[in-house]
Amino acid sequence: MGVKFGTDGWRAIIADEFTFSNVCQVVQAIADYLLEETDNRRIVIGYDHRFLAENFAASAAEVLAGNGFTVYLPERATPTPVTAFAVKSLEAAGAVMFTASHNPPEYHGLKFIPSYAGPAVPEITSKIEERIGQRPEIKRLDLNIARSKGLIQPFDPRERYLEHLEELLDMETIRGSGLKIIVDPLYGAGIGYLEDLFSRAGCRVEAIHNWRDPLFGGRLPDPSARGLEELAERVRLQGAHLGLALDGDADRFGVVDADGTYLTANQVLFLVLAHLVETRGQRGGVARTVATTHLLDRLAGAYGLEVVETPVGFKYIGQALLHKGCILGGEESGGLSIRGHIPEKDGILATALAAEIRAKAGRPLKALLAELLNRYGPLVSERLDIHVSSEVKEKVLNKLTSYEPVRLGGQPVVGRITIDGVKFLLADGSWALIRPSGTEPLFRIYVEAPYQEILQKIREDLRVGLEI
Repeated sequence: MGVKFGTDGWRAIIADEFTFSNVCQVVQAIADYLLEETDNRRIVIGYDHRFLAENFAASAAEVLAGNGFTVYLPERATPTPVTAFAVKSLEAAGAVMFTASHNPPEYHGLKFIPSYAGPAVPEITSKIEERIGQRPEIKRLDLNIARSKGLIQPFDPRERYLEHLEELLDMETIRGSGLKIIVDPLYGAGIGYLEDLFSRAGCRVEAIHNWRDPLFGGRLPDPSARGLEELAERVRLQGAHLGLALDGDADRFGVVDADGTYLTANQVLFLVLAHLVETRGQRGGVARTVATTHLLDRLAGAYGLEVVETPVGFKYIGQALLHKGCILGGEESGGLSIRGHIPEKDGILATALAAEIRAKAGRPLKALLAELLNRYGPLVSERLDIHVSSEVKEKVLNKLTSYEPVRLGGQPVVGRITIDGVKFLLADGSWALIRPSGTEPLFRIYVEAPYQEILQKIREDLRVGLEI
């Protein structure tokens, strides 16, 4: 079987490639990898609310138990960041997480979380891929027998995780704020987490879409502006201070302000960094992907903080959090973590920080954002996905290797970065990035500029120059 771990694990269509047989082969490869790499025989399993998720998790538990591991198997869906936190708190060798995140409901997925409690880096996933299908017979122990032997242990990491969040957050400020919050977990594994956290702090909390639906209400479990229209309307009509949303496995976030305005992930990252630096007084590096806003750079520059630019994928951000002492790591697709937490993106933490910021300021997030943009200069950003034929993709890729425009959008090009796709830096602080999809005939164009008109002109020039 040709399983490949992508940006965040292996994903495939249920009953096509994502079958019990294939899952067991992948889990056996993970077991073989761990048996060679470590003496630690503790491993965690997590799963979201997708179709058959608990059944895939049970099969994985049988394989891992059959290979001599003590398996911690939850009795209910567990978000990705909570599963990662359990790896850390249990000092386990790693975790197998069943999720396809924000992808359509016909997809399922599996990812391996190593002992450092963040996404597996390519060196690790490559070693696992090499072992898939090598063993002629899968080692497997019946679930009930494994339980009777103590090799499969039930556990619930929710309370310990929430206690950890309360240590990271300014709960006293949240407790005294009187915030009214509407939560939308989008039928996913994050159901109950934000509700419990804010209820304990005395906030008025209401939840929508807070029951399991493997079809996610007929929409993607994606906390984007389009996916949160109902949340935005409820926030407006009910006079709530915030609407907070999670994706299917609760590692990505969505934030809606009091007037129903959706704040982009880039804007939330900017607000969080300003809060950590200017309110909490923290100092350290800032990690962002090559596709993420340079608003972070502007604020970091004002305070003399280092910016670490990484390829796209939170696995690279996680490494910066682990090894470079960064106070914040983030990506424009809705990933965020901070120093003192796990090196995994966490939508629960991100939305809780948004509430802390709102509580501390006593004003809408939009007002705070406007003040920051006035101080550090405006920047707007957009991503455009362009579907092309395979032939056109190959043609554009060939041209991109030597494409070096002198100007884009009327601005001189002053830099070219190729750590992931090709990124052009412009004299006025604007930038443009073009990245090919690794699996589809698709290009993603990211542009950031002071104003929308400039952004559109840069994007047009890029498309004309590359004939895309």
